[in-house]
Amino acid sequence: MSFSRADRSKLAAWWFTVDRVLLSAILALMLIGLMLSLAASPAVAIKKNLPTFYFFNRHLIFSAAGLGIILFLSFLKPETIRRLAVALLFISFCTLVWVYFQSPLINGARRWLFVGGFSMQPSEIAKPAFVVVSGWLLAEAHKRSDMPALPLAIVLLVILAGLLMLQPDFGQTLLIGLVWGLMYLLAGLPAIGAGVLAGVGLAVAASGYVLFDHVRVRIERFLAPSPEENSQLARAMQSFTEGGFFGRGPGEGTIKTKFPDAHTDFIFSVVAEEYGVLACLALLALFGFIVIKALSVAGREPRGGDRLAIQGLALMFGLQALINMGVNAGMLPAKGMTLPFISSGGSSILAISVTLGMLLALTRRRADPARLTMPKVVARVEGFDMGNERRREA
Repeated sequence: MSFSRADRSKLAAWWFTVDRVLLSAILALMLIGLMLSLAASPAVAIKKNLPTFYFFNRHLIFSAAGLGIILFLSFLKPETIRRLAVALLFISFCTLVWVYFQSPLINGARRWLFVGGFSMQPSEIAKPAFVVVSGWLLAEAHKRSDMPALPLAIVLLVILAGLLMLQPDFGQTLLIGLVWGLMYLLAGLPAIGAGVLAGVGLAVAASGYVLFDHVRVRIERFLAPSPEENSQLARAMQSFTEGGFFGRGPGEGTIKTKFPDAHTDFIFSVVAEEYGVLACLALLALFGFIVIKALSVAGREPRGGDRLAIQGLALMFGLQALINMGVNAGMLPAKGMTLPFISSGGSSILAISVTLGMLLALTRRRADPARLTMPKVVARVEGFDMGNERRREA
């Protein structure tokens, strides 16, 4: 695609201002996700008595929709992104309440909203909206004392965390709490608040272990010394050993025939077994590149709210990927968290698309407002310098 600098269309303006390196990395990740879904999902579909390419076709459809969302959002201005985030957050809060009272209990949790045969998790859409709104509030709290921005940001965190815990979704609660805490530190707010946040986070983690049986069981299985008591994670870890550096070859893996979640939560193990550790490291490097690139752009952003939003979105994207990979490698207890754009799943792909679409919109190159200040004009009439004349009269 090429445009002339004289072209004043919106498409040309977008092309010259969007971060094309970041966009290319995102598109590469989406393409890799489709390829890996084609490798991992047919075996799961056959095991579930579904058409062979059922999950791949869904992945393809949602990826196409996600691409449309990314491109659409990347055209928007930062002010529009913030307004959209406020609207999405309000809608997400309402749907999370609806889900708690109306959603059926699935695997011990109420997380899904069913509309016209389509299911989605409102918590996934709430995350990017929450990050953008919180980033703006924390930035305002840093520079304005006349606005109760920090209390509002804390209230939003408590509401979202409370709704997630009611589902219960302990992993997502920890994720949004960790991202919010990092944004608090990046905003330059008082260090004592960070200490309080750390204490609250530890208390929430301890309460999760005490109050929720599935959290306690996952942690105890993770810490169990015997592989028999930890069979799923042990099998996932074994895939790295069996795959070696170069893998057993496409289609030669066996883990995808044994795990019901091989195409979602444990697709990274499929990559390890069939394509090897080097492919896993390459995938990790691609995720890391997207995060680092976004953070480097954020460092040059003069607007505090936009800078924090970029940092928060990038950190949430990276941490989610890191948690999923850590679970597959046996470094973390099972969380039920997807690998962005790699795992199959409708609402997950759409939510990540919203996240990265907002990220691209906020990282577009824009003129520094300080440079747009008009210089002082000295009146000159027919070569007569009014400024000099006034100084001489004085």
